[in-house]
Amino acid sequence: MTDQPDQAEPDDGQVAAVVDYLFEAGTLKRLPRTGWLNAGIKHPETIAEHSHRTALIGAILAVMEGADPAKVALMGVVHDTQETRVGDIAYIGRRYLKAADNRDITNDQTAGVPPAVREALAAIVDEIETYETREAIIHRDADKLECLFQAIEYRETGNTNMQPFYDSMLVAVRTSSARRIAETAVAASSQSWQFHT
Repeated sequence: MTDQPDQAEPDDGQVAAVVDYLFEAGTLKRLPRTGWLNAGIKHPETIAEHSHRTALIGAILAVMEGADPAKVALMGVVHDTQETRVGDIAYIGRRYLKAADNRDITNDQTAGVPPAVREALAAIVDEIETYETREAIIHRDADKLECLFQAIEYRETGNTNMQPFYDSMLVAVRTSSARRIAETAVAASSQSWQFHT
């Protein structure tokens, strides 16, 4: 039962559609980020691993920028869920492939779920895709920062092809908090946190 009296109790079919959506989202735990494969990483992070840290970075950035951390964290959680159906198309591949719009994929993924769930997911994906709100800009910065952090970690395991990732991520972020975090991270070690506590 929901706390909102104007929402109808989901029927069994809607609950089953939610279950399907959540199982589908679980496949992100097994799907690698293909851009890292192209960069020579043999066992790259998964899409789910990327989304987790993107959500955390986004929430922190939102607090630092005076925006809504819960909304930005939700954006981080759902921003790549469509890749269960189209895969993770690496940056270079986007020159040659045109994937379906993420809004359309989300609509297909959530076709049978309760209307309130469908509307909430559609609204958050639309906000990400239109990239006009403060939260959407902060989310995109979080996505870029997560890639930068991952590149730093891969550099420390011996991959020397990370400079292009640094360069592109450093110029891509828009908020002052993200720029400061990026500049600090590039000069840091991913293991230094153990010695600062």
